[in-house]
Amino acid sequence: QVQLVESGGGLVQAGGSLRLSCAASGRTFSTYDMGWFRQAPGKEREFVAATSRRGGTAYYTDSVKGRFTISRDNAKNTVYLQMNSLKPEDTAVYYCAAALGGSYNTWGQGTQVTVSS
Repeated sequence: QVQLVESGGGLVQAGGSLRLSCAASGRTFSTYDMGWFRQAPGKEREFVAATSRRGGTAYYTDSVKGRFTISRDNAKNTVYLQMNSLKPEDTAVYYCAAALGGSYNTWGQGTQVTVSS
């Protein structure tokens, strides 16, 4: 089982960019589909983006399409979330997660993203 550590969060003005990273331990990273989720204060955790094991397929929630890009580097055991044109409503704790068998069963500790208006 992998362990996940996110980084790259912070405070940014609306319209700015951030790149989140999620480093995974273990030698089986390439066997996991990977995803990014977020949870805003008072709201449920929601799906943001996902990538397949080799990075050939990506999925996004509608609200981030055209602004966020998920990618992965299996040689570095890392998945990224490039976030451009950030909006105040993107403010949340962002989590990466690893999926086996269609279920996300391993989660990182989260990284805070705050977008000021």
